[in-house]
Amino acid sequence: MQAHALPPDTPFASGMPQFPGGTLKAADIATWQQAYAARGAACAADVGGEFAVALALPSGGTYLATDRFAVHSLCYAVRDGRLHYASRADDLARHLGITELNTQAIFDYLFHHCIPSPRTIYAGIHRLPAAHYALFENGQLTAAPYWTARFSEPRGADFGALREEFRGILRTAVKERLAADGSTACFLSGGTDSSTVCGLLGEATGKAPASYSIGFDSEGYDEMAYARIAAKAYGAEHHEYYVTPADLVRAIPDVAAHYDQPFGNSSAVPAFYCASKARADGHTRMLAGDGGDELFGGNTRYAKERVFHVYSQIPSPLRAGLLDPLFANPVTGSIPLLKKGTSYIRQARVPMPDRMQSYNLLDRLGLANMLTPAFLAAVNTQGPREHQRATWGAGPKDASLVNQMLAFDWRYTLAENDLPKVVGTTGLAGVDVSFPLLDTRLLDFSMKLPTNYKLRGFKLRWFFKEALRGFLPDDILTKKKHGFGLPFGPWAVKDAALNALAAESLRGIAARGIARADFVESLFTQRLREHAGYYGETVWTLMMLEQWLRRHAPDYRIAA
Repeated sequence: MQAHALPPDTPFASGMPQFPGGTLKAADIATWQQAYAARGAACAADVGGEFAVALALPSGGTYLATDRFAVHSLCYAVRDGRLHYASRADDLARHLGITELNTQAIFDYLFHHCIPSPRTIYAGIHRLPAAHYALFENGQLTAAPYWTARFSEPRGADFGALREEFRGILRTAVKERLAADGSTACFLSGGTDSSTVCGLLGEATGKAPASYSIGFDSEGYDEMAYARIAAKAYGAEHHEYYVTPADLVRAIPDVAAHYDQPFGNSSAVPAFYCASKARADGHTRMLAGDGGDELFGGNTRYAKERVFHVYSQIPSPLRAGLLDPLFANPVTGSIPLLKKGTSYIRQARVPMPDRMQSYNLLDRLGLANMLTPAFLAAVNTQGPREHQRATWGAGPKDASLVNQMLAFDWRYTLAENDLPKVVGTTGLAGVDVSFPLLDTRLLDFSMKLPTNYKLRGFKLRWFFKEALRGFLPDDILTKKKHGFGLPFGPWAVKDAALNALAAESLRGIAARGIARADFVESLFTQRLREHAGYYGETVWTLMMLEQWLRRHAPDYRIAA
């Protein structure tokens, strides 16, 4: 059952929860009620899988909970002494007659390219964060986490035993997520995660797995060759579709409007086309490979931040008495041989998690250069960083830096960004989706792996790759991490129709009093042509914001 189809204020349990001692099965309100009767608000900690639940309690109260990654969304608001809820913020807003938008949420969107929970775009409506519950009783609302990450790194890890356990969990996770009618397909990008899922899908069904890949006819952006390697290795019934600028022009308005609030991940449109092709072929469920990087240490920033972390391990007297003064001296920074050291220390001194936002485009472009004074006056520009600092502070205290970053990414990379992208676009295409690499048993397994099994020196996701050596093709195991996504910027420069859609959308954002008109014009007359990939990201996020507003809040303006 798709969570986005659930009406407001209706008790429900969506997704594929795994109850203690049982296998994954269809959501069951009665089972949830029994769990709550036994354990109260903490009962969700005993449940795995992908779920969102809303229970009407015998006491007259209401209990809400989402899974550890918030695969299924749940929004709520308190009005007239009652808790109202729905899976979509826009459905709840219509139900309650709420039209006012939260201006701070728009700034959050510009910073993150999504709106992190618990805030939503609608004033007074909140989204339940991942691994949280909300309990409304006697007119009082309590929202809190029911689960937090706990890492354990036993000494003397047995690689062979861990490998077999890991492979067993993977096989079970895929098998339990097959559609009952046999119509399960998979996304296949050619990376380690999607290739693993594709191969295991073939094992689980005993037939050629149906795989779907998206390509781009743009140098440096296309990975179809790796998808073909995986498809050949697993004997897949492989399907390819090359997205064009014309496809973007057709799909952007509908994809932007489909989300219940502004969403700026540019991979959403390609994912929509991929899921649409699978649906046209009769598939009702797709398996996605999201999660492997975030559970097993596959993002390049984990290695990068480990380098910066070394500086904090230098004894404080040495840092304060010698290194900081030396490299703070402007003369030092002008010496070619010492320039890199100055830059390194300057970045290393920025505390986590702020350091991970060192290249945020809002800061690089300059808030005052990009956004209107009226808009900036209406928001807390430090709000997104305060949100991230609070999340970091509530994370695992005694864990390694790598594990702290993994837990942080479970919230921001997965729950707030990548998973809503896939769930939203597959939903628009009419396809159900599930994430075997985020199986609760696999999450628990990842938290007991030694840190150096995730990041060994500068080798990303060492254990994952070594444990699947012989199963994954060697070319995929050794491929470099791909840093590109949709080639929107280059296409927006070359394709007249796409350029026109983007320019007209951004002028709409300027007319609403959000972005400065001179900044918008400079994007198209100068910046985008100078560095299409870099500035294309800003154009995309502003364009998707405008397209969402046109459908959901056409009259929204910032008062001058």
